[in-house]
Amino acid sequence: MAERMLLMLSVNGTEITREVPVRLTLADFLRHELALTGTHLGCEHGVCGACTVLVDGRTARSCLMLAVQADGAAVQTVEGMAVDGKLTPLQQAFVEHHGLQCGFCTPGVLATLTELLETIPDPSEADVREWLSGNICRCTGYQGIVDAALAAAKAIREGAAGE
Repeated sequence: MAERMLLMLSVNGTEITREVPVRLTLADFLRHELALTGTHLGCEHGVCGACTVLVDGRTARSCLMLAVQADGAAVQTVEGMAVDGKLTPLQQAFVEHHGLQCGFCTPGVLATLTELLETIPDPSEADVREWLSGNICRCTGYQGIVDAALAAAKAIREGAAGE
């Protein structure tokens, strides 16, 4: 019989307690146990970045991380970004700057850029491109994504200044 462990974590602000197999990946836990299918699986080797989520505010490849490794952590997926149906400045900038096409890479890219904007409030284009180097997008050519990230950074800074 497969070994199991009690897992307690917060996912998108909701406390979750669940017994899971110790070898279950965080990606499979999110997708199959919690029905949070915004976490996409591409390569399942940690290369494409489609499965990227935030664990305690830091990006993590959920296909490489076991669910039990997130015990006690706060996990945020793309489903937890918008609040009460209101898009974040980053999500809104993606709409306005055509930062997505097919959308497969978008959840991982949004997670990556969320950490970037928390870390570097005024990133350069080179910063954005470097942070995106672990996220593969086969549709956009990245320019719309970069433009969206820079516009979101500006909107966030201006919003913070206006408070």
